[in-house]
Amino acid sequence: MANLGMVELSLILLGFMMVILASGVWIAVSLGLVGFVAMALTTSVPLGTVLGTTTWSASASWTLAALPLFIWMGEILFRTKLSEEMFRGLSPWVQWLPGRLTHVNVIGCGIFAAVSGSSAATCATIGKISLPELDKRGYDKGLSLGSLAGSGTLGLLIPPSIPMVVYAVTANVSVLQVFLGGFLPGALVMALYSGYIIVWSLLNPDKVPPRDPPMPFRQKMRESAKLVPCMLLILAVFFSLVLGFATATECAAWGVAGALLLAWWSGTLNRTTFFESVMSATRLTCMIMLILAGAAYTTAAMAYTGIPAALAVWVQGQNLTPGMLALYLSIMYIILGCLIDGISMIVLTAVIVLPMVKTAGLDLVWFGVYLVIHVEMAQITPPVGFNLFVLQNRCARRIPVLPAARGRGVHHHRIPADRAVSAQARFPGFLKLDFPQSTRGVIR
Repeated sequence: MANLGMVELSLILLGFMMVILASGVWIAVSLGLVGFVAMALTTSVPLGTVLGTTTWSASASWTLAALPLFIWMGEILFRTKLSEEMFRGLSPWVQWLPGRLTHVNVIGCGIFAAVSGSSAATCATIGKISLPELDKRGYDKGLSLGSLAGSGTLGLLIPPSIPMVVYAVTANVSVLQVFLGGFLPGALVMALYSGYIIVWSLLNPDKVPPRDPPMPFRQKMRESAKLVPCMLLILAVFFSLVLGFATATECAAWGVAGALLLAWWSGTLNRTTFFESVMSATRLTCMIMLILAGAAYTTAAMAYTGIPAALAVWVQGQNLTPGMLALYLSIMYIILGCLIDGISMIVLTAVIVLPMVKTAGLDLVWFGVYLVIHVEMAQITPPVGFNLFVLQNRCARRIPVLPAARGRGVHHHRIPADRAVSAQARFPGFLKLDFPQSTRGVIR
């Protein structure tokens, strides 16, 4: 044990993790096994004691109480008629914009993101009505799919956000501060998506269908009135957070109550949908909690190895500016986003990255928003882009062109999404436990 140098130990642990992930072992179990090997190689401390202590401390957190509530809120609304009401309520108001009804994807995803912390649920909910309607009117398929895939990721950036809760617990920062930090970047990303649609439509006017028949103002108001309860729920959660009337956990509880009222008002709340939403939220919560427990144990094990502290000292010795460190981390997260899901990406790297970020003087709340933006990119990056799976099922065909808006601009990717689905069979370890239950019935 004492003969192992820091570099050799790091390579052994990294290689071991890659092997067990590629072999199909669940990510949470993989994290625990890496922690076990790390402690076995570096210390004689009883492994069971550390495992029990860290697992309990990772789970017994008041902050984490918000996690199942926000998930449940999204699951409830996923089963309502909100998607249909969203399209009918928003479409009359965007006809004058270049790109017309494709802006419904962006605005609708932004609204649903404010009541759901799941990207896949946001993409599926808005897409189940908007994609058939846009296809029926003859809108460009690439633009329709791309705007929905990119805008669906707003479910992670605009609070309440499941990855933000996970990051806040992992980094030991305030969930409320991370939530508040996501509002303006979320609005900026929405503006970038809509801006791209406008520019594309002006450059390709022959691919934009004509406007729908004009609608009287009174009828527009009647169609939009159905969105009032949802907007009231969003405003209640938003102002409670901003004005400090309630904690994130209390906002989650009120959000669930509001979502249940919304489902009852729309006539979709019954015993079946209630039970399905509870079970889906329970499954997804258990998945995340298991990953967090494995990550907590790995974090404790890494502290015994001294690897995070050594990396922090190395970064300090390199005299890297915060901007350069952020650039290097961006490259790393873009590569990781091709292989694993967002929550796993956060917990896998936290033990190594957070000490370096602190040493570089970066604010942890700012870094949380920065990290969530990279998680957004992972949602539309093949082969493990969950939003692509949702769209592939919706379209039941190959996705020819996917314009995916990124944090610094807009790129075009030619993505055969059925190839991405086939990656699930080839690399099951990278996909195990990763599908949100809100996509049940959407992803098969």
